[in-house]
This record gives sequence, C-alpha cells and structure tokens, in this order.
Amino acid sequence: MFKPQFQKRQVMVFHQFQRKGYSLFAALGREVIISVLSVATLSSAKAASISDETFRVDSTKATAREVTLDDVCVTGSRAPLTVSQAARMVTVLSREDIAQAPVQSVNDLLKMAVGVDVRQRGPLGSQTDISIRGGTQEQIVVLLNGINICDPQTGHNTFDLPCDLSDIIRVEVLEGPAGRVYGTSSLVGAINIVTSTTLSPSSHEAYIEGGSFGYAKAGGRICLPSQISNGTISASYARSDGYSRSRKGHLNTDFSGSKVFYQDGYHDDNIRLSWYAGLSDKGWGSGTFYATPKWQADEQYEHTTKIHTALQGENKRGRIHFQPSIYWSHHQDRYEGYRGQPDVMKYNYNRCNIYGLKLNSYFDWSIGRTAFGAEIRNEDLVSGNLGEPLFRTHHISGTDRDYTLGINRTNISAHLEHNIILDQLTISAGFVAAKSSWSSMNMTIYPGIDVGYSIHNVKLFASYNTSLRLPSFTEMYYKLQGYAADPHLKPEEMQAVETGIQWHSPTFYGKLSAFHHHGRNMIDWIMDTSQGTSAQWQSVNHTKINTWGVETTIGASTKWADFNLSYSYTDQDKQQKEGIVSQYALEYLRHKLVATVQSAEWNGLSLRVDARWQDRVGSYTSFNGEVCDYRPYALFNTRLQWRKASMTVYADINNILNNRTYIDFGNVPQPGIWAVVGTKYRF
Repeated sequence: MFKPQFQKRQVMVFHQFQRKGYSLFAALGREVIISVLSVATLSSAKAASISDETFRVDSTKATAREVTLDDVCVTGSRAPLTVSQAARMVTVLSREDIAQAPVQSVNDLLKMAVGVDVRQRGPLGSQTDISIRGGTQEQIVVLLNGINICDPQTGHNTFDLPCDLSDIIRVEVLEGPAGRVYGTSSLVGAINIVTSTTLSPSSHEAYIEGGSFGYAKAGGRICLPSQISNGTISASYARSDGYSRSRKGHLNTDFSGSKVFYQDGYHDDNIRLSWYAGLSDKGWGSGTFYATPKWQADEQYEHTTKIHTALQGENKRGRIHFQPSIYWSHHQDRYEGYRGQPDVMKYNYNRCNIYGLKLNSYFDWSIGRTAFGAEIRNEDLVSGNLGEPLFRTHHISGTDRDYTLGINRTNISAHLEHNIILDQLTISAGFVAAKSSWSSMNMTIYPGIDVGYSIHNVKLFASYNTSLRLPSFTEMYYKLQGYAADPHLKPEEMQAVETGIQWHSPTFYGKLSAFHHHGRNMIDWIMDTSQGTSAQWQSVNHTKINTWGVETTIGASTKWADFNLSYSYTDQDKQQKEGIVSQYALEYLRHKLVATVQSAEWNGLSLRVDARWQDRVGSYTSFNGEVCDYRPYALFNTRLQWRKASMTVYADINNILNNRTYIDFGNVPQPGIWAVVGTKYRF
C-alpha cells in the first residue's frame, strides 16, 4: 500500500511524460514533484504538487518503486497547471485506491467521497443517482476522459458507463460550479473518469467474481501493442438474481449486462492522437424504483444500450497548444411499467444521439497563461413519450411501433480564461458564454475566479464560480402514471463561493473548507399530498435555494496503516410548504461521516474497513399514505485481499451488520449483508 508523500523526493523511473486535454489536472510547468495519494481515503488532493500516476510495483523489492507517468494533465481550470499552482481543490481517487476498495462499480466507489451523495436504488451499480453538495443527479456533469457523456434525456442512467472498473486509472471530482471549465450541466460539480492503456505491452489480464444474490461477473483486457502505441480492448459480463421479489413472487431487482471498451492512440514529434469507443448493454428489474402511492407497481423493468466514441488530439509544437475533440454518444432505452406486459401499459422507448465538437487552446506569454476555446453540442431525442410531435415518425426497431415525439436542441459555449502564476500565488479568472437553441435566453456569461496561496506545507484557497444547467428532456415532458412535467421550465443558475485551508506533513494531513451556493430556478419534482389520491409528481422551478456547508478531512499515514476521517455538513434554507414532498432538490444529506482504515501489506495480505454514517433531510409518502421522514443510518464494508506477483484474490463483505431498514429512496427496499469473492490474474 502506498502512503501519502508530501514534497518528499524519491528515486523513480519516468517512462512517459505526456499532456492531454482530457484530464481535470495538469502535471505541467516548471517543476513536477511526484506524490502519492492515500490508498485509504478519497480526499481533496492533499499534496502540494501531484501528478497522476500509474503504479507498477515490483513486489520483490519492498523499497523500490517504478512509476509510469502516462497521459497526465491535471487541472481545475481550462489552462493546464500543476496542482501546486492551481487554486481549485479537487478529490482524486487513484488506481490503487480503486484496487483496495470493497466495491464493484464506480457508483459504490464514490460513496466514500464525503462531498458526494450517492443514492442507490439497486446494488452493484444497477442504478444509482449521484450528486454533489446538496444538488441533484441532473446538476453534475460526468465526463469520460474529459468528454461529457451525460444523457440529456435523464440523469438516472448516466453511470451506465461504457468502460469497466478495471479500465479506470483514476476518478476526479471537482466540487462546486464548473461552468468556466466544463460549460453547461456542471451546476454543482463535475466527475471525470480517466481510462488508460497502461498495461505493459506483453501483458493481459482476466478476472472472475461472484457472490450473494446470484451475482457473477467475468471479464478481461488484452493489450494490442504496436511500435507507436499500446492499445487495449476489454470486455465483461455481469448478472444477478437481485435481492427481492415482487408480491407475485417474481424477480424484480435482477440485472444482467455486458460492456466492451477499446482505446488506442498515435503520436509522433508533431501531434498526439487518442481515440476510444465503448458499448454498454444492460437490463435490470426496477422493482418499485418509480412507484408512487397512487401507482404501486413493483415489477418495473428497464433496458439501456449506450455507445460512446471520441477522437482527441493535440499539437506538440508551436506557441499555441490546440486540443480539439470530436465525439458521438448514442443512448437507447426501453422502460416497462409492468414487466413483460405491454398490453397492460405500453413500453416507453427513447433514442438519443449527441454529437459534439470542442476545442481548447492555450498559450504562455509575459503575464501568464491564457486559455480560450468553444464547444458545440447537438442533442437529438426521438421518443414514444417525450417531446413534441414529429413531422416524420421513425420506426422502433424490433417492434410494431414508431417514435412519434421528439426534441432537438443545440448548445453553444465559448470560454476565455487567464492565469497569473507567481511563486506562491495563483490567480485564475475567466468566463464561459452559453446559449441553447431550445431556450429563449440570450447568450449569457458566467464568470469565475480562483485564488490560491501556499506557505510551506499550508495552502489557502478561495473561489467564486457560476454555472447553468438546462432541464433534461424527462423534466420537460414526462407524463405517465402520476407524473406531470412542464415543458416551459427555465434553466437553473448557480453562484457559489468557497474558502478553505489544507495542510500536510509526512505523517498527517487535513483540510477544512466552507462553501455557500445560491441557486435560482432550481428544478425538482414535487407532490402536494393535500390533493389525496389525485396528487401527482410535478416538475417545477423553485424560486431560490441557498445552500451552505462545511467539509473537513483529517488523516494519518503510518507504516502499519492509513487512517482517514471525513465529515460534511450541509444546510438549505428553502422552506417547503406544508404537505409538499420533494423528490430530489429538497432531499439532501445534512450530515455525512466517512471513516476508512487501510492496513499495510504483510506478505501480500491487506485489510480495508470502510464505515459511512449519513442523515438525509426530507420525507416520502409510503404506500400506506403515511408521510415518513428519512432516518439516519450507518453501513460498514470490508475487503480482505491477497496479491502476489501476477495474481490477486479478494473477499468483500458489504453491510456487515446486516442493516435492512435503511432507505435511500422512499419505498425502495435495500439488501442486507452481501458478499463477493473474486480473483484477478495478469499474464
């Protein structure tokens, strides 16, 4: 296990040092100091300087370490800066963190990030809504190698990623509005998932795991070496019987799905290119996921297919660095209100295609580093339920029906940013200008500024940022079984300030920050329970919501173990009227406490224990018509792992105390204790 190293020099072997525009951070500049994030925690980047790392450990030498710097650009701004220079604070989870955590999906991985709210409908990543700092799942932007992969139809299925957990080398979380960096959708934050082709040219890997509820998964990666690159292709299949049954005794939380992911690249003295393509195909029993007191369906089902591909480039020579990208995403889903019974309720079909072209550029001159660029993104949906009547219908493959509704919008944005970089002080300021063909609003400018000042092992930071978010197509048009959407919703807008301090020493580290968000026209689904049986969920714009909170992290790294304790407190002042129940925006985590202990390896054996306690604000109406408050709950997970040479064997136990009463969503039961065992082999 690797422990945090702050400013401590070590002997390392540098194999590659590259720049790409797909990462949140950048290890560029006058000085690069390699430091290691704690395996035991998801915490804000604690080191005064950090680059992304791909570790390859020689297990025969306890004191030697070989580090490959591969495809690294880490920045919280448009212009690439080293973390020692950057003023924006981030959370980084490295490949080693992923390998040690008792998780089977990115969704589960993010539960240990103190500023992230993970609301689980089904385990093992079957469906999860993820938000940041009191926001909703629609208010964050999720990126794959820097490319926006969000589905404008709905945020519920955003984390049906086309890549597997084994493809990911790190996950980066930027908290707070990120409009200046990522344009629209990044209202309260961004999550960037970075993949890599860093298997050695002669190695391949395979894994298999299984456990409770009939869970089984198998997959692998193979390397495609050439003289100019090391491409990889991976594939996996997973399935489960689920943890519950419907009133009729049928499976209703089962799932099965496959993923295929290919990535490769090309580089010479003048240019660097990278490309990837991924496919995710998954179906799952949705139980009571979208049930209401009026519509108590417990055999819902959904099937999604996602394809995502992108081509990215960068010039190596010239004063101005150009980083163009072109991408295409295809999202298709089938929702069954009554599983296998289209005669009772017609299936809802949706197909969405997103085409995008973006350019980021930067150059250095006498007063700092300046970045500029633009993005155009077209979102096109055809549906059986969402949108306006189509001039020409489209046939739904495999059925006797047509897509009769649809909506198309084009989002345009341009950005400009300048960075003043001194020895201890960094000031990064700029704006994004955004316009959508759907909205009647004019081109609107959203500014931001970040300031960071370092003194020895202490860093002070402060920021002011703004952003916007267009409503999803579901929020605008969904009208089925107790839901009534409003097509005239306004875009959400956010202003936020944050200030804080972080410090570190060879053994201890910590962070304390405070933030305030002011949101206008915030979108939510609400229900007026005073209407009794005629009550419906309605999409509305709240006038204003003010959110403030604090986050703190303390940790220690010793030769025996790493320890971490993180806590966040959030409060919103938007008052609900009596009888009004919120589905998302007014249901937020007021308290979240995360504790992690990761032991050092002993003869290849290590143990990790995660604990999480959280208390959610809000309430839900049970199927009996009773209004219930969300209750606080605690969960404990652990992983026992042994690794030697090319083999790793592990055993996970989740929800060790067999808590069966916790609720993330009203009327959606959760599983008790469940276990997973698996092995991975590299050859």
